[in-house]
Amino acid sequence: MKFVDEATIEVAAGDGGNGCASFRHEKYKEFGGPDGGDGGRGGHVYGVADDSLNTLVDFRYTRRFEAQRGEHGKGSDMFGVKGDDIVLKLPVGTIVADAETGEVVFELLQAGEQILLAKGGDGGFGNMHYKSSTNRAPRQKTPGWPGERRTLKLELKVLADVGLLGMPNAGKSTLIAAISNARPKIADYPFTTLHPNLGVVRVGPEKSFVVADVPGLIEGASEGAGLGHQFLRHLQRTRVLLHLLDVAPFDDTIDPVAQAKAIALELKKFDPALYDKPRWLVLNKLDMVAVEEREALVKDIVKRLRYKGPVFEISALTREGCERLVQTVYQHLAAIHKAAQPVVVDPRFVDGQAQ
Repeated sequence: MKFVDEATIEVAAGDGGNGCASFRHEKYKEFGGPDGGDGGRGGHVYGVADDSLNTLVDFRYTRRFEAQRGEHGKGSDMFGVKGDDIVLKLPVGTIVADAETGEVVFELLQAGEQILLAKGGDGGFGNMHYKSSTNRAPRQKTPGWPGERRTLKLELKVLADVGLLGMPNAGKSTLIAAISNARPKIADYPFTTLHPNLGVVRVGPEKSFVVADVPGLIEGASEGAGLGHQFLRHLQRTRVLLHLLDVAPFDDTIDPVAQAKAIALELKKFDPALYDKPRWLVLNKLDMVAVEEREALVKDIVKRLRYKGPVFEISALTREGCERLVQTVYQHLAAIHKAAQPVVVDPRFVDGQAQ
Protein backbone atom coordinates (compact mmCIF):
# COMPACT_ATOMS: atom_id res chain seq x y z
CA MET A 1 0.00 0.00 0.00
CA LYS A 2 1.33 3.45 -0.91
CA PHE A 3 2.34 5.56 2.06
CA VAL A 4 0.39 8.82 2.01
CA ASP A 5 1.16 11.32 4.75
CA GLU A 6 -0.54 14.46 3.41
CA ALA A 7 -4.07 15.10 2.21
CA THR A 8 -6.46 18.03 1.79
CA ILE A 9 -10.15 17.40 2.38
CA GLU A 10 -13.40 19.31 2.55
CA VAL A 11 -15.84 18.62 5.37
CA ALA A 12 -19.40 19.93 5.45
CA ALA A 13 -21.65 19.51 8.45
CA GLY A 14 -25.38 19.22 7.85
CA ASP A 15 -27.61 22.29 7.77
CA GLY A 16 -30.31 22.58 10.40
CA GLY A 17 -33.90 21.94 9.39
CA ASN A 18 -36.33 24.84 9.07
CA GLY A 19 -38.90 25.56 11.73
CA CYS A 20 -42.58 25.12 10.87
CA ALA A 21 -45.45 27.59 11.20
CA SER A 22 -48.63 25.59 11.76
CA PHE A 23 -51.85 25.74 13.75
CA ARG A 24 -53.72 22.84 15.25
CA HIS A 25 -56.80 21.87 13.27
CA GLU A 26 -58.96 19.42 15.16
CA LYS A 27 -62.67 18.91 15.32
CA TYR A 28 -64.36 20.84 18.09
CA LYS A 29 -61.14 22.86 18.70
CA GLU A 30 -61.80 26.15 17.01
CA PHE A 31 -58.70 27.84 18.46
CA GLY A 32 -56.17 25.03 18.60
CA GLY A 33 -53.16 27.29 18.79
CA PRO A 34 -49.71 27.04 17.22
CA ASP A 35 -48.21 23.57 16.82
CA GLY A 36 -45.29 24.06 14.43
CA GLY A 37 -42.21 22.14 15.59
CA ASP A 38 -38.54 23.08 15.47
CA GLY A 39 -36.22 21.80 12.77
CA GLY A 40 -33.69 19.08 13.51
CA ARG A 41 -29.99 19.71 14.03
CA GLY A 42 -27.65 19.01 11.14
CA GLY A 43 -25.19 16.15 11.44
CA HIS A 44 -21.68 16.78 12.84
CA VAL A 45 -18.44 15.62 11.20
CA TYR A 46 -16.09 13.94 13.66
CA GLY A 47 -12.56 12.63 13.38
CA VAL A 48 -11.37 9.72 15.50
CA ALA A 49 -7.86 8.32 15.95
CA ASP A 50 -7.64 4.69 14.84
CA ASP A 51 -4.44 2.80 15.65
CA SER A 52 -5.16 0.24 12.93
CA LEU A 53 -4.38 2.87 10.28
CA ASN A 54 -0.90 4.10 9.42
CA THR A 55 -1.50 6.14 6.27
CA LEU A 56 -3.86 8.79 4.87
CA VAL A 57 -4.37 6.87 1.64
CA ASP A 58 -8.15 6.70 2.23
CA PHE A 59 -8.29 10.46 1.65
CA ARG A 60 -6.25 10.40 -1.55
CA TYR A 61 -9.25 10.11 -3.86
CA THR A 62 -12.27 10.78 -1.64
CA ARG A 63 -11.82 14.37 -0.57
CA ARG A 64 -15.30 15.65 0.33
CA PHE A 65 -17.32 14.46 3.29
CA GLU A 66 -20.80 15.81 3.98
CA ALA A 67 -23.08 15.03 6.90
CA GLN A 68 -26.86 14.75 6.60
CA ARG A 69 -29.01 17.85 7.09
CA GLY A 70 -31.69 17.95 9.76
CA GLU A 71 -35.33 17.43 8.86
CA HIS A 72 -37.73 20.34 8.81
CA GLY A 73 -40.21 20.78 11.63
CA LYS A 74 -43.82 19.74 11.09
CA GLY A 75 -47.23 20.47 12.45
CA SER A 76 -48.83 18.61 15.37
CA ASP A 77 -45.86 19.51 17.62
CA MET A 78 -43.50 17.35 15.57
CA PHE A 79 -39.84 18.32 15.69
CA GLY A 80 -37.52 17.47 12.80
CA VAL A 81 -35.17 14.50 13.18
CA LYS A 82 -31.52 15.45 13.54
CA GLY A 83 -29.17 14.57 10.70
CA ASP A 84 -26.82 11.60 10.99
CA ASP A 85 -23.26 12.34 12.09
CA ILE A 86 -20.31 10.99 10.14
CA VAL A 87 -17.02 9.83 11.64
CA LEU A 88 -13.73 9.92 9.73
CA LYS A 89 -11.10 7.45 10.89
CA LEU A 90 -7.63 9.00 11.02
CA PRO A 91 -4.26 7.47 11.88
CA VAL A 92 -2.82 8.22 15.28
CA GLY A 93 -0.38 11.09 14.86
CA THR A 94 -2.51 13.06 12.39
CA ILE A 95 -2.28 16.85 12.55
CA VAL A 96 -5.37 18.72 11.30
CA ALA A 97 -4.79 22.27 10.09
CA ASP A 98 -6.93 24.92 8.42
CA ALA A 99 -5.95 24.78 4.75
CA GLU A 100 -6.41 28.53 4.24
CA THR A 101 -4.58 29.91 7.29
CA GLY A 102 -2.27 26.98 8.03
CA GLU A 103 -3.27 27.14 11.70
CA VAL A 104 -3.14 23.79 13.48
CA VAL A 105 -6.55 23.16 15.01
CA PHE A 106 -6.36 19.53 16.13
CA GLU A 107 -3.74 16.89 16.86
CA LEU A 108 -4.59 13.23 17.40
CA LEU A 109 -2.03 11.60 19.67
CA GLN A 110 -3.95 8.76 21.33
CA ALA A 111 -5.98 5.91 19.92
CA GLY A 112 -9.71 6.51 20.36
CA GLU A 113 -9.34 10.28 20.69
CA GLN A 114 -12.27 12.04 19.02
CA ILE A 115 -12.49 15.60 17.70
CA LEU A 116 -15.23 17.70 16.14
CA LEU A 117 -14.16 18.71 12.64
CA ALA A 118 -17.36 20.53 11.61
CA LYS A 119 -20.40 21.41 13.71
CA GLY A 120 -23.87 20.80 12.39
CA GLY A 121 -26.25 23.74 12.13
CA ASP A 122 -28.97 24.14 14.75
CA GLY A 123 -32.56 23.65 13.69
CA GLY A 124 -34.83 26.63 13.16
CA PHE A 125 -37.63 27.48 15.56
CA GLY A 126 -41.24 26.62 14.81
CA ASN A 127 -44.07 28.98 15.73
CA MET A 128 -44.95 27.00 18.87
CA HIS A 129 -41.56 28.24 20.15
CA TYR A 130 -42.90 31.82 20.16
CA LYS A 131 -46.21 31.12 21.93
CA SER A 132 -46.78 33.27 25.00
CA SER A 133 -49.58 34.76 27.05
CA THR A 134 -49.47 37.89 24.91
CA ASN A 135 -48.84 36.22 21.57
CA ARG A 136 -51.46 33.53 21.24
CA ALA A 137 -51.14 33.00 17.48
CA PRO A 138 -47.53 33.56 16.46
CA ARG A 139 -46.68 33.13 12.83
CA GLN A 140 -42.92 33.48 13.25
CA LYS A 141 -40.60 30.72 12.24
CA THR A 142 -36.88 30.67 11.52
CA PRO A 143 -34.82 28.77 8.97
CA GLY A 144 -32.21 26.29 10.08
CA TRP A 145 -28.66 27.47 10.65
CA PRO A 146 -26.08 26.36 8.09
CA GLY A 147 -23.56 23.72 9.12
CA GLU A 148 -19.84 24.47 9.20
CA ARG A 149 -17.88 23.98 6.01
CA ARG A 150 -14.12 23.75 6.22
CA THR A 151 -11.16 22.86 4.06
CA LEU A 152 -8.66 20.96 6.17
CA LYS A 153 -5.12 19.84 5.57
CA LEU A 154 -4.21 16.50 7.11
CA GLU A 155 -0.59 15.76 7.88
CA LEU A 156 0.61 12.51 9.41
CA LYS A 157 3.68 12.50 11.61
CA VAL A 158 4.76 8.99 12.45
CA LEU A 159 4.55 8.30 16.17
CA ALA A 160 7.79 6.55 17.05
CA ASP A 161 10.02 6.48 20.12
CA VAL A 162 13.22 6.05 18.12
CA GLY A 163 14.19 7.43 14.72
CA LEU A 164 16.93 6.05 12.50
CA LEU A 165 19.10 8.61 10.71
CA GLY A 166 21.65 7.96 8.04
CA MET A 167 22.70 8.40 4.47
CA PRO A 168 21.24 6.06 1.83
CA ASN A 169 22.65 2.54 2.23
CA ALA A 170 23.77 3.19 5.81
CA GLY A 171 21.93 0.01 6.82
CA LYS A 172 18.82 1.47 8.45
CA SER A 173 16.40 -0.94 6.79
CA THR A 174 18.62 -3.88 7.66
CA LEU A 175 18.79 -2.76 11.29
CA ILE A 176 15.04 -2.27 11.70
CA ALA A 177 14.48 -5.71 10.17
CA ALA A 178 17.02 -7.22 12.57
CA ILE A 179 15.57 -5.75 15.78
CA SER A 180 11.84 -5.44 15.07
CA ASN A 181 8.88 -7.02 13.33
CA ALA A 182 9.16 -4.70 10.31
CA ARG A 183 10.13 -6.14 6.95
CA PRO A 184 11.22 -3.20 4.79
CA LYS A 185 12.53 -3.49 1.27
CA ILE A 186 16.30 -3.92 1.32
CA ALA A 187 18.62 -3.52 -1.69
CA ASP A 188 22.11 -2.33 -2.51
CA TYR A 189 21.11 0.89 -4.25
CA PRO A 190 20.32 4.34 -2.76
CA PHE A 191 16.80 5.33 -1.73
CA THR A 192 15.51 1.80 -1.35
CA THR A 193 13.24 3.17 1.40
CA LEU A 194 10.65 5.45 -0.17
CA HIS A 195 8.45 5.88 2.89
CA PRO A 196 8.88 5.56 6.66
CA ASN A 197 8.78 2.03 8.04
CA LEU A 198 7.55 1.41 11.57
CA GLY A 199 8.67 -1.53 13.64
CA VAL A 200 7.84 -2.65 17.15
CA VAL A 201 10.92 -3.77 19.08
CA ARG A 202 10.05 -6.23 21.83
CA VAL A 203 12.56 -6.22 24.66
CA GLY A 204 10.64 -8.53 27.00
CA PRO A 205 7.15 -9.22 28.35
CA GLU A 206 5.23 -5.90 28.20
CA LYS A 207 8.46 -4.14 27.27
CA SER A 208 8.65 -2.65 23.80
CA PHE A 209 9.20 0.53 21.83
CA VAL A 210 8.52 1.76 18.31
CA VAL A 211 11.31 2.54 15.86
CA ALA A 212 10.95 4.42 12.56
CA ASP A 213 13.22 3.93 9.57
CA VAL A 214 13.17 7.25 7.72
CA PRO A 215 14.31 7.53 4.08
CA GLY A 216 17.98 8.38 3.68
CA LEU A 217 19.04 11.99 3.83
CA ILE A 218 21.46 13.74 1.53
CA GLU A 219 23.06 17.15 1.63
CA GLY A 220 20.44 19.79 0.93
CA ALA A 221 17.56 17.69 2.32
CA SER A 222 16.26 20.58 4.45
CA GLU A 223 15.76 22.56 1.22
CA GLY A 224 13.96 19.66 -0.45
CA ALA A 225 16.78 17.75 -2.11
CA GLY A 226 16.35 13.98 -2.37
CA LEU A 227 13.71 12.39 -0.15
CA GLY A 228 14.77 13.79 3.20
CA HIS A 229 12.75 17.01 3.32
CA GLN A 230 9.46 15.15 2.86
CA PHE A 231 10.12 12.85 5.80
CA LEU A 232 12.27 14.84 8.24
CA ARG A 233 9.12 15.84 10.11
CA HIS A 234 8.56 12.19 11.05
CA LEU A 235 11.57 12.47 13.37
CA GLN A 236 10.13 15.40 15.32
CA ARG A 237 8.14 13.26 17.76
CA THR A 238 10.88 10.75 18.49
CA ARG A 239 12.62 10.75 21.87
CA VAL A 240 16.04 9.60 20.68
CA LEU A 241 17.73 9.48 17.28
CA LEU A 242 20.11 6.72 16.24
CA HIS A 243 22.60 8.07 13.71
CA LEU A 244 23.86 5.17 11.59
CA LEU A 245 27.22 5.46 9.88
CA ASP A 246 28.50 3.06 7.26
CA VAL A 247 32.09 2.54 8.41
CA ALA A 248 32.96 0.41 5.39
CA PRO A 249 31.60 2.22 2.30
CA PHE A 250 32.14 0.59 -1.08
CA ASP A 251 33.65 3.79 -2.44
CA ASP A 252 36.93 4.67 -0.76
CA THR A 253 36.38 8.36 -1.49
CA ILE A 254 33.36 8.47 0.81
CA ASP A 255 34.16 9.81 4.28
CA PRO A 256 31.69 8.64 7.00
CA VAL A 257 32.64 11.60 9.20
CA ALA A 258 31.84 14.11 6.46
CA GLN A 259 28.49 12.36 5.90
CA ALA A 260 27.67 12.52 9.62
CA LYS A 261 28.43 16.25 9.76
CA ALA A 262 26.30 16.87 6.66
CA ILE A 263 23.28 15.15 8.19
CA ALA A 264 23.69 17.02 11.48
CA LEU A 265 23.71 20.27 9.53
CA GLU A 266 20.51 19.33 7.68
CA LEU A 267 18.78 18.59 10.99
CA LYS A 268 19.82 21.96 12.38
CA LYS A 269 18.57 23.80 9.29
CA PHE A 270 15.24 21.99 9.31
CA ASP A 271 14.43 22.28 13.02
CA PRO A 272 16.83 23.31 15.83
CA ALA A 273 14.67 21.38 18.32
CA LEU A 274 15.18 18.24 16.25
CA TYR A 275 18.92 18.88 16.19
CA ASP A 276 18.94 19.16 20.00
CA LYS A 277 17.29 15.76 20.52
CA PRO A 278 19.51 13.00 21.98
CA ARG A 279 21.43 11.60 19.01
CA TRP A 280 23.45 8.44 19.51
CA LEU A 281 26.18 7.27 17.20
CA VAL A 282 25.76 3.78 15.75
CA LEU A 283 28.70 2.51 13.71
CA ASN A 284 27.33 -0.12 11.36
CA LYS A 285 28.85 -2.77 9.05
CA LEU A 286 31.76 -3.51 11.37
CA ASP A 287 31.63 -7.09 10.11
CA MET A 288 33.30 -5.76 6.96
CA VAL A 289 36.24 -4.37 8.91
CA ALA A 290 39.11 -6.57 10.09
CA VAL A 291 38.90 -7.24 13.83
CA GLU A 292 42.38 -5.83 14.49
CA GLU A 293 41.45 -2.57 12.70
CA ARG A 294 38.10 -1.89 14.36
CA GLU A 295 39.30 -0.19 17.55
CA ALA A 296 41.50 2.29 15.71
CA LEU A 297 38.74 3.04 13.17
CA VAL A 298 36.15 3.71 15.87
CA LYS A 299 38.48 5.98 17.83
CA ASP A 300 39.34 7.94 14.70
CA ILE A 301 35.67 8.53 13.79
CA VAL A 302 34.71 9.57 17.32
CA LYS A 303 37.70 11.90 17.60
CA ARG A 304 37.07 13.63 14.27
CA LEU A 305 33.38 14.09 15.10
CA ARG A 306 34.26 15.38 18.59
CA TYR A 307 31.43 13.19 19.77
CA LYS A 308 30.83 12.81 23.51
CA GLY A 309 27.71 10.62 23.67
CA PRO A 310 27.09 6.86 23.58
CA VAL A 311 28.75 4.92 20.77
CA PHE A 312 27.47 1.54 19.56
CA GLU A 313 29.49 -0.78 17.36
CA ILE A 314 27.18 -3.13 15.47
CA SER A 315 26.61 -5.19 12.39
CA ALA A 316 22.94 -5.10 11.44
CA LEU A 317 23.53 -7.96 9.01
CA THR A 318 24.97 -10.38 11.58
CA ARG A 319 23.13 -8.72 14.52
CA GLU A 320 26.40 -8.29 16.38
CA GLY A 321 25.99 -5.60 19.05
CA CYS A 322 22.26 -5.14 18.35
CA GLU A 323 21.12 -6.58 21.69
CA ARG A 324 23.17 -4.06 23.68
CA LEU A 325 21.79 -1.26 21.53
CA VAL A 326 18.18 -2.36 22.05
CA GLN A 327 18.54 -2.76 25.81
CA THR A 328 20.21 0.63 26.22
CA VAL A 329 17.54 2.37 24.15
CA TYR A 330 14.76 0.77 26.18
CA GLN A 331 16.35 1.76 29.48
CA HIS A 332 16.69 5.33 28.24
CA LEU A 333 13.02 5.46 27.17
CA ALA A 334 11.89 3.88 30.45
CA ALA A 335 13.80 6.53 32.40
CA ILE A 336 12.13 9.30 30.38
CA HIS A 337 8.70 7.76 30.96
CA LYS A 338 9.34 7.42 34.69
CA ALA A 339 10.49 11.04 34.97
CA ALA A 340 7.34 12.19 33.20
CA GLN A 341 5.02 10.41 35.64
CA PRO A 342 3.22 12.80 38.03
CA VAL A 343 4.16 12.63 41.69
CA VAL A 344 1.24 11.44 43.79
CA VAL A 345 1.17 13.02 47.25
CA ASP A 346 -0.64 11.26 50.04
CA PRO A 347 -3.29 13.76 51.22
CA ARG A 348 -2.74 12.61 54.81
CA PHE A 349 0.66 14.23 54.80
CA VAL A 350 1.42 17.90 54.30
CA ASP A 351 5.01 19.09 54.49
CA GLY A 352 5.98 15.70 55.86
CA GLN A 353 3.63 15.97 58.84
CA ALA A 354 0.88 13.42 59.47
CA GLN A 355 -2.58 14.92 59.73
